[in-house]
Parts: sequence; C-alpha cells; structure tokens
Amino acid sequence: MRALLLITLILFGTAGFSQTTINGHVVDQNNEPIPGANIVIVGKAIGTTTDFDGNFVLQTSEEPPFQLSITSIGYTDGLENITSNNQTITVVLAESETFLDEVVISASRTPERIFESPVTVERVGLSDIKNTASADFYGGLENLKGVDVNTNSLTFKSVNTRGFATFANTRFMQLVDGMDNSTPALNFPIGNLVGLVEPDVLSVELLPGASSALYGANAFNGILFMRSKNPFDYQGISVSVKQGVTSQEAAGTNSYTDIGIRTAHKFNDKFAIKWNFGYLDGTDWAATSEVDKFDPTRTRADLDYNGINVYGDEVVTNIKDVALTLEGLGILPAGANALVPSVNVSRTGYNERDLTNYTARSIKSDWGLYYRPIEGSNLEFSYVGKIGTGNTIYQGTNRYNIANFFQEQHKLEIRDDNFFVRGYLVADKAGDSYDMVFTGININRAWKDDSTWFGEYTGTYVQATLAGATDEEAHAAARAQAESGRYEPGSPEFKSAFERVIKNPDLSEGSQFRDASKYYHADANYNFSKLIDWAEIQVGGSYRKYKLNSFGTIYTDFDSAIDYSEYGLYTQVQKKIDLKGDQSLKLTGSIRYDKQDFFDGFFSPRVSAGYTINRDHNIRASVQTGFRNPTTQDLFIGLDAGSAILVGAAPDNLDRYSREYTVSGGGQLLGQPESITQTGRAAYTNSYSAESVLRFAETENPADLEIGNPGLVEPEQVTSVEIGYRGKVDKLVIDFSTYYNMYDGFQSPENVVAPLYGTVGDGSLSLAAIANGDYKVYQAYTNSDADINSYGASIGLRAKVLGNFDLGGSYTFTKLDFDRAANPDFQVQFNTPEHQFKASFGNEELFKNFGFNINYRFSDDYYWEATFGNGVIPEFHVVDAQINYSVPSIKSTFKIGGSNLLGEEYYTAFGTGFIGSMYYLSWTINN
Repeated sequence: MRALLLITLILFGTAGFSQTTINGHVVDQNNEPIPGANIVIVGKAIGTTTDFDGNFVLQTSEEPPFQLSITSIGYTDGLENITSNNQTITVVLAESETFLDEVVISASRTPERIFESPVTVERVGLSDIKNTASADFYGGLENLKGVDVNTNSLTFKSVNTRGFATFANTRFMQLVDGMDNSTPALNFPIGNLVGLVEPDVLSVELLPGASSALYGANAFNGILFMRSKNPFDYQGISVSVKQGVTSQEAAGTNSYTDIGIRTAHKFNDKFAIKWNFGYLDGTDWAATSEVDKFDPTRTRADLDYNGINVYGDEVVTNIKDVALTLEGLGILPAGANALVPSVNVSRTGYNERDLTNYTARSIKSDWGLYYRPIEGSNLEFSYVGKIGTGNTIYQGTNRYNIANFFQEQHKLEIRDDNFFVRGYLVADKAGDSYDMVFTGININRAWKDDSTWFGEYTGTYVQATLAGATDEEAHAAARAQAESGRYEPGSPEFKSAFERVIKNPDLSEGSQFRDASKYYHADANYNFSKLIDWAEIQVGGSYRKYKLNSFGTIYTDFDSAIDYSEYGLYTQVQKKIDLKGDQSLKLTGSIRYDKQDFFDGFFSPRVSAGYTINRDHNIRASVQTGFRNPTTQDLFIGLDAGSAILVGAAPDNLDRYSREYTVSGGGQLLGQPESITQTGRAAYTNSYSAESVLRFAETENPADLEIGNPGLVEPEQVTSVEIGYRGKVDKLVIDFSTYYNMYDGFQSPENVVAPLYGTVGDGSLSLAAIANGDYKVYQAYTNSDADINSYGASIGLRAKVLGNFDLGGSYTFTKLDFDRAANPDFQVQFNTPEHQFKASFGNEELFKNFGFNINYRFSDDYYWEATFGNGVIPEFHVVDAQINYSVPSIKSTFKIGGSNLLGEEYYTAFGTGFIGSMYYLSWTINN
C-alpha cells in the first residue's frame, strides 16, 4: 500500500515540458471527421488521437521539422510535414477497400497486419461496435465467423469456437488488457458480467483454435482478447445509454436498461487517469420447460416424473423397498409388500419460476493510473482496479441463481514497445447465490422429510388397494395424502422456508453457494527485436497460484483453503525470408513448457508459415498444440449434487470427501453394520460404470456389470493442423481456413456406482449391495482413451456493393470425428452445430450522418450433452437490425435496434430459457 501511495505521489508530482504545438483536423473524402485516428511523430513514440470531431492537439518538445504519421483502421495512412511551431493542418484519409490492413496483436503477441497473421484471427473494432445490431459489443460477437455464443442468461453468454462448448467453458480463455477474466471459484469466464464497459472498448480480437503455445492452459479452443482505451490516447467523457424492452412468451415484456460511462484525462505527457462505470438491469429469459428430462413422453401425471425446469422431483424412491422397510418395522402388516409394485416414485417439485425472480443485473466499475516517466518513450507504469457485482443464472450440474456475485481484480504493470511485466489478483465472493435444484428439494424436506413423504405414499397406496382401488386410483390417493400440507408457492410458509434454505450452505438442508476464492497471477514477455536484427525473438512466462475457499460448500476445503500453483515458460521466433525481393515468406515457431503441482511438465509447440503471393493474396499453414490443465473443480470439488456426488481427482482430494451412509435392512441381514463411512476414493478404486449398473437392473445378469475405477484426471492435449487463405479479388475480400484437431487424453466426467460394501468384481457381496440399493453414484473426473478428433472449415466474404453498401457473409462447418457405436456410454459434449451461416448488410453513410446494419444468423440442429441434461437443440434463424443517426453538433449518435426481430424464440443449450426479442434505443455521446 505504501509503495502504491509513493508511486501515486510521484505521478501527480511530475510534469512534462513541451515546446511545439500542432493543431489538426482529420477527415475522410466526404469531409466527415474521423474520431480516434492515431497521430504519431515519425521515428518517435510520441503522439495523440483525434476526438469525436476529428480534432487533435499535439504538444511535444520535438522541434520542427519533423513528420506526422496519421493512421486509422479502415483508412489509408497519411503523412504530413511539420515545418513550424503552432502549425495547423487538415488531413484527408481515403477509405480503405479492405480490412486486411487492420493490425492485430493477439496472434503473435506483436503488432502485425491481419493479412500476414500466421493463424486465423477475427477482429472487432470501434466501427464494428458502432454498427453492431446487437444490444452490446459482447452480443455482437455472435456475428463473427466461426464463433459460437451460447446464451445461459441475459447477462451470461459463453463464447466458444471449434466445438466442445459448455457453459463451464474451461477450453476457451478471455483476456481483458492481459488479465484473465475467469472466476477463481468456477475457473471459467462468466461472460461480460464483470468485464469491459462498452465506451471503454478499443478492440476485440478472437483466435479460434489452440493458442496454448503463447497463452497457456485454457487457451485450448481459442482466446478472446479484449483491449480497452488508454487515457493517453482517448480522453474526455463518453456516455452510452440504452433503454428498451425484452419480450419473451414465458416472462412477458420487461424493461431493459444499459448505461456505460467513461471518463479519462491526460494531465500531461507523463500522467493520465481513467474511470469507467457500467450498469445493466433487465429480466432474464425465463426457463419454464416442464418436459421430462429423460423421457419427453412423460407428464406431471407420471409416477417418476422429472421436469427439466422443475426442482425437487429429482428425489425418487422405489416404493417396493419402502414397503419392505415399513413391513419390517411393523408399520405395515405382514405380506403388505406383495400389494406394492416395484416402481419408482418421485416427489412433487417446484417450477423454477417459483424459485427465482429472474433479475438480470450487472454493476461494474474500473479505474486506472498511468505514468510515462520518459518523454519520447512508451515506457508506461500502470495500476488498474476492477470491481463488479451482479445477478445472473448459471447452468452446470444444476441450475444456479447467481445473486449479488462480486469479483475484483487489481493489476500492476510495466510495459514498453518491446516488453511487459504484470501481476494481478482476481478474487470473488458468491454473495447470495444458491442452487435452485437443492432449493426445491429442501423446501420439500423443510415441510416433510423424505422418509415421511414416501412412508405416507406407500402406506396410503396399500390401504387404497386393500379397499378395492385400481392401481391408478391408489397412486392418486397416495400422492394426495403425501402432498397434504405442502407449501404452496407464494404462501407465507413457502416464503419462510425459501429464505431459510437459500441462506443455509448445508445441502442436506439448504442450497447456499458460498465462496471467497482467489488467484494470483504474474506474467512477462520480452521482444528482442530492438537488439537482434535477423529474426524477431520473444521469451516469456507466467505463474499462477490458486487459493480455493468455498467453506466446504463446493470444494473439500472444510478445514482451510486449498492452495496449488502452476507455471509456464515460452519462446517464439519469427523470421521473414526474402523469396521475391520483398520478404514474402514469414515463418513462426513457438514452444511452451508448463507444469502444475500434480502433474509432470510437458511442451506445447507451434510452427506456422505464411506466404504472401502478392499484395492481395496470402496463404498460411500451421501445426499447433494446445493443452488444458484439469480445472479447480476437476481436482478439488466435493459436492453431492443430488443426481451424483462430484469428487475431484487430485490425489490428496480423494479421502477428504467422506460421508456416513445408512445401510439397508437387506445389507444388515448380510452382516453389514447399520452405517458405513465411504470416501471419494471409492469412485476411483471400487466402482462399477453407471451404464452397466442400469443394464444390470434391467437384466439382473451379473455379466452386464463392468468395473469402473476411472483413472485420475491428467492434462488434456490437442494437436491442430490448419491451412488458410486471405486475399482480395477485385472488391471481394476472402478469408478461408480449414483445420483438423486430434485430442489426446480427452477430459470428460464419468458416472460410476460405488457399492457401500464388497469389492467390485467379487461376484457376490458387491452385487448384493447394488441389488439392495446400498451404493452411491459418483461423478469422477478422468481422461478417456477413446479416439476423438474434430475438423471443420470457415469462409468469410466481404465486399462493397451498389456503391457504398457493405455486404458480408460467412459459412462454418464443424464436425466431430468419433465412433459413438464403439463408445456408447461416453459423453463427448461436442455441443456444436454442423452448419452455420451468417450474413450482414449495411451502410455506415447511407446519407449524411445516417447508417444502418442488418445481421442474419442460421444454425442447424445439434445434440447438446451436459451434466444437467441432454437433448436436441432445434435449428434457428435470427435477424437483428439497427439504424443510427449522428448529430455532430452535440457529439452524439442515436441508434434504434432490435435482436431476434422474427420473434421466433429459440435456445442454444438444453435446459435454458428460450431467447426472445429485444428492442432498444441508445444514445452515445462523445465515443
């Protein structure tokens, strides 16, 4: 803290001295201002940017004569001679015909034209953000080529590329100004809930495919690289206000508000600050499906009903077993069990809409102090702080209401043109979050425990049968009796039980999700280009330390926080080779070494080649590898999720999860004690596969049982081969890529059944445990030896048509190469449509100050597999559109837009709410 205060005092106490002042105005061919253009003294790291009106003032100690370079994405470069002090210039930039000259950083950790990037890159710039038809820039990513965006909630969208999508998307990394945006507790990004405020977004770059060679573990399927505006370059106050409505059949029409504020000030050439604030409030997409999760033909009238968005009905018992127990206790007369069929009966659940108010909210703020101690140099010291809180819905094994979730980030960084060193902290708190499935289960139990409920059900069934009722009538009478006194939604009893349950972290009685985890991260990179001429060489590394603290509600941190760490080192060499007198061949080689506490270290190489045929055509090829370390949940989770007990596979985690279970009367007759303590180790060392136990239940043939005993999870690796082309034919810009991915040690959870007594494969005692119901279902974390590959291709086309209209389109093909017949029990969770098509049509300047844009997206149907449930996602067609009008006199742009204008509700994952329509009016000032 003292060091930070000292730095702050030094920053405020330092002032620059300037001798030369240049005033300028930058416009396009139509004399319209170009905001955000970069003005730099040639050969120096001194410059500024234009404001909303295209004006700039450059103050420098440099004395004329010198030259200014004027650049802006989408325009050709300009060069102006400065011959005297107080000179005023007007610069006209011609609009560029192609996006191929845009500069990207993420592909090689160094600035390069997208045309020459060694791998596929998608980019969103300021102009794209202005013209997106989506309600915000993050939603606009849905229109990028090859990108999948799965909507979990209005405030939680999961970005992915090239397959294997889940909401817990640990295969895809998101960086905001170099900081990982994943939460410490969940180990994956939660969309833009606590991310960038839109007026502060400078650009977004997306790398599809394996990027681990430079970015480490979670950059397995790709990386989203978001950059904010530096206050040295972008100053003033910017405001974005959106007001509109969301419309959904289940939730109705509801208000939507999104406000973003950015303020930045450069005190002098050495010190600048900025502050951002964002507020979003709306009503989430309500999930109201009452279709049975496992059998769509079932209804709520069925005995063993388990609705998709109905919670509490997960609790199920075979009433034949209940009858045997009651008969043994003398509660039912001898022989009564013969009247009871061997059928499963589930408790009556509560609809999700009764367990949440569907509030979608995000409140976030960030601030930064920036100091450049040396005039004429880009050497910069900075401190950035971020905080965010909000409400959203997350779907993992269960559905979670994430309420008043809080995350903070703090970063110290030193950087220059050729290096950076940064360290940051990410910490979160779960707030008032809770598991909606266990909320339904435990409201039921608060009113009537499971033993009483099933006892009443079974006893009434016997009585009704003895009185001459039919089977259907007996079941109806049994449920009516068991349901007597049920807490009805909205009643005082229900509200009181609800409040008690969501504030209790003990999942046997409550549903609260508690967490205060954090991680510390440091990374650095040095580019030797200023020291070495023959090639561009970079070296770098990273270190991360996790500190998990869920108070025993998620992880096995019952006694204290869990600490573990990982590190990585990498180098990259990039060389341009003169084949035609113009360095037309660009070769890149990278390699990274990574090590986590629990696993052996390993290398991740990448090699690529790009050949520039001429200024309009470039071809590229690469072979790259990626890896994915097991997540915090894969390693240390210890959670009874109801349908299964989740036990992480870290070696020292297996025995930390320990529970005492009651043994059935049948087990006691075999000489077993009344209760047995079982640890999570049983899942990995004494278990049958869950699928084989289901087959055994149907056939009663012991030969159908297969030993489970999955291995402990290890890092997963992928090798990706990619070929691509970028080029321009007349006015048509083409970007094509195709790839083939080969996976090794594919990570996937596996359900197993561990008997409470006996040894699996013993042919007797363990079989009796299964038959008596004396077993526990576990979800183990392991690697598959199945042969899993995937491949695909994307092509994007852009062109100017009919004069000044922008027309673009893309097609993406994605295919899983996997033999399901040979692996019928394996969940791949590919969760990706085979065919996607996207198109856009618009004009930034249809007439003076007026523009419009229309986007269309198509996805064919695909099968969704996840721990919450499986099902087919139907194909969907979505149209978004916007019109905008700029008023330069008040530095404002007004936009009217809407998403899903066709009004055909759709969903992108099994179990989520249907996505309706959104309509909004926005007012953006000085951005």
